[in-house]
Amino acid sequence: MTAYDDLMAFERQTGALAQVAGRLGWDQETVMPRGAAHQRADESAAMQAVLHARRTDPRIGEWLAAIDTETLDIAGQANLRLIRRSYERMSRVPEALTTKLAHLTSRAQGHWAEARADEDVARFLPLLEEIVALKREEGAALAEGGDVYDALLDDYEPEAKAADLQTMFDAMRPRLVALRAAALAAEPPKALTGTFDEQAQMKLARKLAKAFGYDMSRGRIDKAVHPFSSGSHNDVRITTRTSAYDPFNCLYSTIHEVGHACYEQNIAQEHGFTPLGCGVSMGVHESQSRIYENQLGRSRAFTGWLFGQMRESFGDFGVENEDAFYGAVNRLHSGYIRTEADEVQYNLHVMLRFDLERALISGDLAVGDLEVAWNDRFESDFGYAVDKPSNGCLQDVHWSVGLFGYFPTYSLGNVYAGCLHQALRRAVPNLDDALAQGETAPATEWLGDKIQVHGGLYRPREVIAQAAGTEPSEGPLLDYLEAKFGEMYDL
Repeated sequence: MTAYDDLMAFERQTGALAQVAGRLGWDQETVMPRGAAHQRADESAAMQAVLHARRTDPRIGEWLAAIDTETLDIAGQANLRLIRRSYERMSRVPEALTTKLAHLTSRAQGHWAEARADEDVARFLPLLEEIVALKREEGAALAEGGDVYDALLDDYEPEAKAADLQTMFDAMRPRLVALRAAALAAEPPKALTGTFDEQAQMKLARKLAKAFGYDMSRGRIDKAVHPFSSGSHNDVRITTRTSAYDPFNCLYSTIHEVGHACYEQNIAQEHGFTPLGCGVSMGVHESQSRIYENQLGRSRAFTGWLFGQMRESFGDFGVENEDAFYGAVNRLHSGYIRTEADEVQYNLHVMLRFDLERALISGDLAVGDLEVAWNDRFESDFGYAVDKPSNGCLQDVHWSVGLFGYFPTYSLGNVYAGCLHQALRRAVPNLDDALAQGETAPATEWLGDKIQVHGGLYRPREVIAQAAGTEPSEGPLLDYLEAKFGEMYDL
């Protein structure tokens, strides 16, 4: 065997163990008994210690030095690039810090969920303060004198910089705010009212998952406090949530997570358990979930089909026709929850979190002042006050599990989705005819071929540029939003 063969055999074992660790997280969020929380923290910490030891094993450096990159194909060279990047980054972080973070964040998930349920911010803040301190320490180790937040961001969007994201947000905000103001001044579509059986919601959610190409023989759908996708290749699981008064929460959370799941299921099988065997970045990942959810799932054509499915599931639910249903799905509305926000206002929620978490990491914002800072910023951005912590700084799970640097990738994913949608419409001009029949394959197969099959083969912006035919920018997303909501609100 060559040095490359030895390295890849080692990497595949590490990749398999990482999936086992991920399954512990899925179990914790879905079916784990509450009394197991401290034991699960120990288990997660032990797994992270094993993974850290493998990812910093000195043999990796020896194998990398021994391999002649000229003998490798494009996949081999990409594997080496990603392995070298991981090895160098992980080697900067002490194993004790990695283990401590894993143990702390595993415990913090349960505390966050309980604090959220009890509307008790004070119960969660001491743990969050510990997490922020450890993330600063980790970021400093990774940055080696550079920007600490950029170092954390690099875990989720390789090569991205906070300054560039700030420039993107600065370009997006004026057009989003202007569109919101114009739409809110117009006559709004009628909102959905009434109650909707939650078992029927889950049945329809499973039908939608299959309609978007989710392979249920290699996946499953469960309920969780915060919807998420977990796993890769032949074991990719998603969660959703239900509300008797808001079936769209369940249905569109499901479509969103199916976008993530299909990305993982559709990566070329030969990349399994290697660095190429997962989505290349969270921004690209989010581009798949957002284009599934919004440009496809909330399109006039697809909602026309979904209207019929809703009638089959719930009978006459008070919406008279397809046009009224399209308006109910897409209407701009006041609200506190990022995951339930309309397309126009969603990125404003992300900007709030981006600014606050940068301030937390830099030390400009003390953890003890987070609730007040969040509430003040929210009222400034949205024009009304936060009514309770679960609608404010306790609504997202991300900080409890240490995901600092993650939030801006949501907006980056929207931007990427805008670029991909523009290219998709050129490539499949009769797409709406298929969507009107509930057929998503012309779109999902195009995305599978252009994005998903490659996994980590290309760099994030590279794979988007190849698919879109142009360098990614916020322009196509903003043009799409202005056209869609301008037409809907007769602006």
